Formats: sequence, C-alpha cells, structure tokens
Amino acid sequence: MTPPEVIPAAVTEGADSGNGAAQEVLRRVFGYDSFRGDQAAIVEHIIGGGDALVLMPTGGGKSLCYQVPALVRPGVGVVVSPLIALMQDQVDALSALGVRAGFLNSTQYPDERRMVEAQFVAGELDLLYLAPERLRSEATMQLLDRGTVSLFAIDEAHCVSQWGHDFRPDYLALSVLHERWPRVPRVALTATATEKTRDEIIHRLDLGSARRFVASFDRPNIQYRIEPKNRADRQLLDFIRTEHAGDAGIVYCLSRNSVEKTAAFLTENGVTAIPYHAGLDNRTRAENQARFLREDGLVVVATIAFGMGIDKPDVRFVAHLDLPKSVEGYYQETGRAGRDGLPSTAWMVYGLNDVVQQRKLIDNSEGDAAHRRQLQLHLDAMLALCETVSCRRGQLLAYFGQPGGECGNCDTCLAPPESWDGTVAAQKLLSAVLRLDRERGQRFGAGHIIDILLGKSNPKVLQHAHNELSVFGVGTDLRDAEWRGVVRQLLAHGLLAVHGEYGVLTLTEASNEVLFSGRRVRLRRELERVSKSVRAAKPAKSAKAAAVDLGPADAGLFERLREWRAATAKEQGVPAYVVFHDSTLREIAARKPGSMAELGTVSGVGENKLARYGEGVLEAVARM
Repeated sequence: MTPPEVIPAAVTEGADSGNGAAQEVLRRVFGYDSFRGDQAAIVEHIIGGGDALVLMPTGGGKSLCYQVPALVRPGVGVVVSPLIALMQDQVDALSALGVRAGFLNSTQYPDERRMVEAQFVAGELDLLYLAPERLRSEATMQLLDRGTVSLFAIDEAHCVSQWGHDFRPDYLALSVLHERWPRVPRVALTATATEKTRDEIIHRLDLGSARRFVASFDRPNIQYRIEPKNRADRQLLDFIRTEHAGDAGIVYCLSRNSVEKTAAFLTENGVTAIPYHAGLDNRTRAENQARFLREDGLVVVATIAFGMGIDKPDVRFVAHLDLPKSVEGYYQETGRAGRDGLPSTAWMVYGLNDVVQQRKLIDNSEGDAAHRRQLQLHLDAMLALCETVSCRRGQLLAYFGQPGGECGNCDTCLAPPESWDGTVAAQKLLSAVLRLDRERGQRFGAGHIIDILLGKSNPKVLQHAHNELSVFGVGTDLRDAEWRGVVRQLLAHGLLAVHGEYGVLTLTEASNEVLFSGRRVRLRRELERVSKSVRAAKPAKSAKAAAVDLGPADAGLFERLREWRAATAKEQGVPAYVVFHDSTLREIAARKPGSMAELGTVSGVGENKLARYGEGVLEAVARM
C-alpha cells in the first residue's frame, strides 16, 4: 500500500478561530468527536494566546492540549522534549495523522538538519521537536527568529524542579523563551507534580501569569499492589505467568546488574525479556527500545532511565523489584501501564533491605543537608504508601492534594490488611538498639538485632557477648520475617532510623515516646504471601474501555485486525499503535463498518488514516 502524501493539517487562514476550529481539527485530524475533561478549556486558552501549566496523568491526553492549538494558530508549534531517542516515533505518529512534523537533534546528519530548518523557516511544518539543550544554542535561537512560532510546549516540565524525581539542568534555561518571545504562548505539561513542584515550575519558567489546569490524578484502570519481598525474581515470574502471560510490561530495578540478571532469569523461564540501562551502548539501547515499541508481548527490564515519553498504549503491567525513591517517581513509572484505559497492574515487592539501601543512597548523595532532608522526605512519603493499611489509591491522590475514598481496586481495598498492637514488640526492638548504643557504644544492622531478640547464639552474637544482654531471647513470640516487618514499619513511622554504609539502626527523638511516654504503636500484620483474593481480583474497567466490550463472535475479527496492523506497521517501520490503537480496533470489530463513510465515524480514525488505511481495514472486516 502506498501512503498518500501527507497533507497540511493546520487550519487555513481565514478559518474560524477558537473552539470551532479546534473541534474541526480534533475530528478531521485525530478522529475524535469531543475533547475529554479539561482539554477543551486548555486548548481554547492557548489558542487565545494564554500561558498554561497543565497537570494531567499519563494517558490523559496531554499531547492534544498543545497539538491542536499548534494546528489552529498561525506558525509552527515548538515542542521542548528531553526524549531524543523517541522523537522519530513521535514524528512518525503525527505524520500518520497528516500532521507535518519534524525534529532537530544530535542524531541527524547535517543535510537532514538543514532540510528541517528550511521547512521551519518556510512555514512547511506544523510541529517542531527540540531537546532543551538545543535552546541554549544561539544558532537555534536565530533559527526560531527566522520563522513564525505559534506556541512553545514544554513537555515533562517536572524536569525543571531540582527537588523533583527527574531533574534536568538544561530545563533551567527555558525562561529564555519568555524573555526572547514574550508574545508567544507557552504551555508546560507534566503528569506528576506536587503543589511545591508546581510552584517551582511556575517560578523557574517565568510562568507567573499562567493559568493552572490540574486534572484528576486518578487512574481507575490501574490496580496498585505491594507485596512483601521474598525472592523477588520468583515472585515476579509467578506474577507474570499467572496474570500477564504474553502481555507487554515494564520491570524496574535499581541497579544495572539487577536489570541484566532479571532479564536473563525471565528469558530462561519462558518470558521474552530485554534489558535497558545506561551501561549498554547506544545502539543496543536504541534497538531494545525499538523492539519494545514495535513487538507485542515483550517485557523490558530497566532502570528508571527507561520509560519517559514512551507512548506504547498497551503496556499491561509495571513492576518494581526495588523501592522507588519518591511517590512522584512511582506514580510516573506506574502510569506507563494502561494508557489505553484497559485493566492494568502496578505491582511491587518491597522489603527491609530496600529501606536500608535507599537510606544509604541518601547519606552518600551529593548536595547539602537541605537536599538530603528533601530526599528523606520523599522516601518517607514512599514508605508511608507502602505501609498504609488504608486505600493505596486514596493515599496517592492525597499526596498530590486531591480527595479520594476507598477505590475497591487496590490490594488494601480488595483484601484489607490486619493490624495489631505492636507497642510491646516496638519497645523490645527499640530497647535492644538503646542498650547496644548506651551500654556498649555499639551499633548494628537489623539482622543482628533481630538475632539477639530471637535468642540466636550464632558466632557474631557470641563474639560480642550479646547473649548476655537482658533483651537476648525476648522476641521469640515473632518469626524472623515478622521482626523484619516491625523494623521496616518503625522506619516508615520515623520511630527508628538507619545510617551509614552498613545500615546501622539508631533511635530517633520519637523513639523515646514509645520507650518512656506511653505512645502506642499499631502495625500492619506481616503476611507470608499475598492474599489469593487480591491475586484473583481483576481491575475494574474504565468507562472508556467498557464502552466497547467484545463478544466471543467479534474476538476473531479483533485478532485479524491486529494481524493486519502488525503487518502494516512492519512494512512502514513504525510501532503498531501508530497505525491504530487497540481501542480503535476493538470498536471496528464491534461495529463492523462496511464503507469508508462508516469507518470514518469510528473514534481514532481521522481523515489521513482513513485515506491511508481504510481499504485495508475494510478488506479485513469483509473477510470475516
């Protein structure tokens, strides 16, 4: 199939401006009948020349908030994005819609850059993607002066925050946009930002007069689950086999070594998995990222260097084998699951060693005491989320300043955890730490202190004569795993601290309240394995996903359409979702359009895609 020539998508001069033009672009180019949530208000505000800060969850439709105004306003929309490795895919996706898009980055040959620059100056582009470091170049500034810029879109705007989870120094220079082009509207967009981070984005980008649009952070199609860590690789394999066999997923690990070992373990056990981390050469990283985007059912095991800007809509699960550093980072990473609105899982295993490791990283981090305190606050919030006995989704929403009751679709709602009066256990453990420190001037890690409480006469205990302590053997009422849970929860509640290279336990000011002032401590019951009722539960479908449910008779057509899409995407060298999303194919399978006119009414089928792919789709439908 030879694709038709890409047609200019921008509204021509003289067309109605504002909401009418935006609706026309939305329908004709993107194939949607209406905007969702705040999209219409955001688009209208930017078309009118206003600045905006947009907070919208991953999969919520942030891109449309600047793409539509760029196609309505005269000139070229300039998108500042840190995602050099994904710019080609972003441009391919827009080109499939008939949008004239280009990018400038270090991966291009000089002739390619000159061609894109000429297209920009001539007004032959609708959208131009730039990395933030290019805007520090005077040559780029002069290029933008030679053309007409319709708007600046600053994507992943949380990167400007030095207290955030993904700080990029080049973003600090973006205030120059307002200084050099004061009449060009700017929109800063991100999926994750607390009130403090929002204020910092406004300050650093000089967006003082910008209107703030904050959508709900809730992703009801994602089921949040956190389990005690016990052989994480085996737990992960069991999770994938029983719930997500054959699904695309992302597994996050803290270290490169863990990434390599986990990817190899999964592959050896029948799950096709590839690694991604900064230690791989550029070619391997690019190839693995391309495979993940283009192949169905592939699992990528990665450090947090992977994932930002990934637009793959059918990622069915995101798993964490190590504790994230912050709630913002956790939310951003889990949000890469279920962008299509279909049921997905955010699954994590977490243990005491995770806490010790993260505290150690904070102690050894660069920066002043204030910076380390901020890192500690981020970690404390993450620990609170892990140890909560209330709804996890509600706690996530509260962290971002939004209300939320019990969701019915997280582990704590589906199988409410038991709590118990852990005051005596806490006093025993804190007493052991106190006696070692005050009586002997010694500090030890959690494992050794638990051995003392359990009365284990091992060589280390005997070497230090710790079997002579009054607390030796006073904790035999709890198992080792339960004591580790006590330590972990006391750390999470600020009743205990961990310091130094060897993760030694120390008391805090709050410890005295438990030891001497009668403070009661309630703890979460430590379970050996996750409840079967949680494992068997399926995430509730979002309204969008439930709108097009397939009966058994339509499932075959849906799979045939997926096969057609895979072949078409391979022929064109683009990810399958660039052709059509699963949600669009599901609607086609349910409605079985018999003509181009009927097909054109399906959500996600704009004019350019109808012209390019319509005949192939109708042939696939007719063969059923």
